[in-house]
Amino acid sequence: MTHFEITHKDSAGRIGRLYTGHGRIETPAVMPVINPNIQMIPASELATFGAEIIITNAYIIYQNPELKSHAVTKGVHSLLDFDGAIMTDSGSYQLSVYHDIDATSDEIVRFQQTIGSDIGVPLDIPTPPDASHEQAESEMRRTVRRCNEAHELAGQMLLAGTVQGSNYPDLRYECAHNLSMIGFDVYPIGAVVPLLVNYRFAEVVDAIVASKKGLPPSAPVHLFGAGHPVMFALAVALGCDLFDSAAYALYARDGRYLTSEGTYHLADLQYLPCSCPVCTSYTADELKDEFAGGNYIPLAKHNLYATFTEIRLIKQCIVEGNLWELVERRCRAHPRLLDGLKRAVSHADWIETLDPVQKSTFFYCGSESSYRAEVLRARERLCRFDLYGTVLVRTRTIPGEDRFDHVLNLKPPFGAYPVELSETYPFNAEVSEPDYDAIGEALRNTLRLIELNLDASFTVVCEWDHPLIAGIRDCPNVEEVSVPA
Repeated sequence: MTHFEITHKDSAGRIGRLYTGHGRIETPAVMPVINPNIQMIPASELATFGAEIIITNAYIIYQNPELKSHAVTKGVHSLLDFDGAIMTDSGSYQLSVYHDIDATSDEIVRFQQTIGSDIGVPLDIPTPPDASHEQAESEMRRTVRRCNEAHELAGQMLLAGTVQGSNYPDLRYECAHNLSMIGFDVYPIGAVVPLLVNYRFAEVVDAIVASKKGLPPSAPVHLFGAGHPVMFALAVALGCDLFDSAAYALYARDGRYLTSEGTYHLADLQYLPCSCPVCTSYTADELKDEFAGGNYIPLAKHNLYATFTEIRLIKQCIVEGNLWELVERRCRAHPRLLDGLKRAVSHADWIETLDPVQKSTFFYCGSESSYRAEVLRARERLCRFDLYGTVLVRTRTIPGEDRFDHVLNLKPPFGAYPVELSETYPFNAEVSEPDYDAIGEALRNTLRLIELNLDASFTVVCEWDHPLIAGIRDCPNVEEVSVPA
């Protein structure tokens, strides 16, 4: 049986169905992190927020005699009082903090299988960012060996093969490729938390893309430690399917209020900018009073509502085909997230191979939109046109168009395309007053089209003066270029 199937796609993102021993999970999905020692919000209540799957730490259970006895005799679902799917981590976080743990990878995998985990994880080696390439490569290979050894121990439990490689894309790719040759049910991307907490989002993008390139396109991917909703849209658009979130609880303890556009400090809030059940039951002052009295639960519940609201919005955007517009809006919440967006569009050639051809409407949201996968695809496909005779390229309708053999619209950021395609995607784009990047991309694509059709004679009527106009004017097959004085 195939454990993962895809139902909708947009950009490199998708809605999928992951089948586990405790039911079907619709992805993208968030797994709230449950500390088996202390549950701020009981796991039994998490389904009311939208959680179909949770994640807990098998090593913590393994080290606690009371928890271990309960889990071994009655199972981890009984221990946590959760009827849905449960993923268990292996203790790699503790390994990254303390550099050693009191268990082997084989022991942890067998333990996860014994307690009835739906998805288990071998004890991978989480190499931190900025380690040497030599260290990262050595530890990546140890991770692959451990995952390979765990493959024979998992039994009916779904098994995750964690992609490591620090912040070296070549090692991320190699690790992902090697793991895919072994074959796992889920592929987490590990050791990105230090990048996330230091706002190194561009490097997170590189780690995701390099890992995805090494995996089969249909493989479910889990981005370990990415629990803030502001990151979800970008990560989903790059092909991540699962997220684990301890942020809802950790941020609540620090008095931080999560939203899809960033984080507020509760102390600074005069109003609650949300309509979740918590925020319609409390005023800002009342929520502050609860926090001051040591009751973090209402804030944690709000954080969960905000988290799952964003996931549902992302799914709707995938269905409607406008996920990337959401990404562009979310990434303007912080300058470093904008760095992540800019890095993401540098991978547009890869995204284009996964992005559906037909959607609804392209919305131009800023200069980064000029480099989207749809623009790249349009450029490549339009340059296949074999033009002859006289060709008019214009930004607006002009008298005497009927004397030309071909009439092409000139529209940023795509360039020149036949007027007959004006109402088709993506040329039906909604574009505001075009900026320098959009105009430049349009003229660059038009210049390429002209150079590929030297037997045709071009007339260009353009509303913008731009340095690339000189290049178009110098083409031997351009008869006339009209631009504003």
